[in-house]
Amino acid sequence: MKRISAIILFAMIACGAIATAQMPEPRKPGAEEKNLAYFAGDWKMEGNLKPGPMGPGGKFSGTEHDEFMPGGFYLVSHSEGSSAMGNEIGLAVMGYDPEKKVYTYDAYNNRGEAEHATGTFDGTVWTWNSDLSMGGQTIKTHFILTVNSPTSYSFKFEVSPDGSTWVGVMDGTATKGSGIGSKKK
Repeated sequence: MKRISAIILFAMIACGAIATAQMPEPRKPGAEEKNLAYFAGDWKMEGNLKPGPMGPGGKFSGTEHDEFMPGGFYLVSHSEGSSAMGNEIGLAVMGYDPEKKVYTYDAYNNRGEAEHATGTFDGTVWTWNSDLSMGGQTIKTHFILTVNSPTSYSFKFEVSPDGSTWVGVMDGTATKGSGIGSKKK
């Protein structure tokens, strides 16, 4: 009987210790996630595509609606656009990976394309890098976005077969404004 009492007493003490042990605080959005707030809202984009492996080239335009998911860690973007390659509808999610200390960008569109990029931000310039498979080959890409003001940015998209020689395939500008973003789905 003493043994059972001792086991029960030990179990109660252990349960009490576990119950009073401090659970780690859940992660809260930090400065990196707050940097993404720049993109929250409605945007209108326009620019030029260069003819080449990415398509026939020409002008493009589009709209985007960006908002944070509850919790404030991930910014979700709904976009619509048109170019010589047709209409495109996309969904993207931007966040920050505190373990790898890089921003993350994952995008999907109605053409069956998916892009996974990592990025950096220096206070003015966002640089997103990824590897893209085309025709059985992997090419390196980077998307460079320069903040011009609280309501505008310019961007360019470049590709490289080796990561050292870059060719521009797209450039443009974006303007933020009320009511110009794509419709929420």
